[in-house]
Amino acid sequence: MAEIRNYTMNFGPQHPAAHGVLRLVLELDGEVIQRADPHIGLLHRATEKLAEYKTYIQSVPYMDRLDYVSMMSNEHAYVMAIEKLLQLEVPIRAQYIRVMFDEITRILNHLLWLGAHALDVGAMTVFLYAFRDREDLMDAYEAVSGARMHAAYYRPGGVYRDLPDSIPQYKASKIHDEKTTKARNENRQGSLLDFIEDFTNRFPTYVDEYETLLTDNRIWKQRLVGIGTVSPERAMALGFTGPMLRGSGVEWDLRKKQPYEVYDQLDFDIPVGVNGDCYDRYLVRIEEFRQSNRIIRQCIDWLRKNPGPVITDNHKVAPPSRVNMKQNMEELIHHFKLFTEGFHVPPGETYAAVEHPKGEFGIYLISDGANMPYRMKIRAPGFAHLAALDEMSRGHMIADVVAIIGTQDIVFGEIDR
Repeated sequence: MAEIRNYTMNFGPQHPAAHGVLRLVLELDGEVIQRADPHIGLLHRATEKLAEYKTYIQSVPYMDRLDYVSMMSNEHAYVMAIEKLLQLEVPIRAQYIRVMFDEITRILNHLLWLGAHALDVGAMTVFLYAFRDREDLMDAYEAVSGARMHAAYYRPGGVYRDLPDSIPQYKASKIHDEKTTKARNENRQGSLLDFIEDFTNRFPTYVDEYETLLTDNRIWKQRLVGIGTVSPERAMALGFTGPMLRGSGVEWDLRKKQPYEVYDQLDFDIPVGVNGDCYDRYLVRIEEFRQSNRIIRQCIDWLRKNPGPVITDNHKVAPPSRVNMKQNMEELIHHFKLFTEGFHVPPGETYAAVEHPKGEFGIYLISDGANMPYRMKIRAPGFAHLAALDEMSRGHMIADVVAIIGTQDIVFGEIDR
């Protein structure tokens, strides 16, 4: 008889299905996993420590770089923590803009997750569809902030500026002639709200396309059904949040259970899974596409009818308008002080959390009255999910690890901060 013994294998960090710098040490019995040991620490960027040496406003762009697929959602938790300590009122229009962009960010995140997860499991076309649809939402990001990804659009007290009345248009080139360019610019004639509304009209059809490609696809179901099953009790014990928790059948969503901004005034449902496997988590996120689309449409309707300020008028916290700053000495001093010294936050501690596309993203902030945080701790949703990878993958094959990593929707920027 040949001697059979377990052997250990590295999965990643250069594996095409190991998202980012994930390194798994797998202990195998043949091709069956006995133990999976996730190694983090290959990306550490010391965000929490850097924040202690930056003014509050200078740390906003660091938030974009945590989970770099859900940029504005990260910013949202951070500015909410500052606003709690300052007891700052945010104008209602700014709250609607924030909620609208939170949901745009959720769709952006889930599109990347869907494309990457399908690609990992072997479906190529979905990736191309998902990235085609991400482009429009990236353009919306760019229209309000000037950047496609790292927006730094949310500010303590509101948002950086109001929604623009126009959106950049394509220009004719060697590749696209005048006629093609005119067709590409058809939905770019109006304001940003018109552009986003046009997207929300088209998007349900796109979601149907993804479902046609995947939901009843025999190979997709064979790869996902019954893989990485987590019971509701175990999901809660492991600290799951977001689609990972809802996929296991627990109806928990901060937008409903602990509403922030204007979520309590909007109409939407929480999708919940039944079996807690990879397939259920896929279905939950697909339904989240539709619910986010619903929320965005409600925000567009409200924003059209209700103009108003989008940032607090307290110039100790928010800069004055550029026009006033260039005409008035007092405003110039406010502007100069704000961007050199920053604002001082009263001593205290707070925790603010948002329903991030991946789960509960929280910021714990301690202030000692200075113009920078005394301490900042980030509660990243992906960290708890990655910790459960060992439990989820035991007894499965190596190929199933790929499906489990995909369903966890891991981004290393927030896990190894």
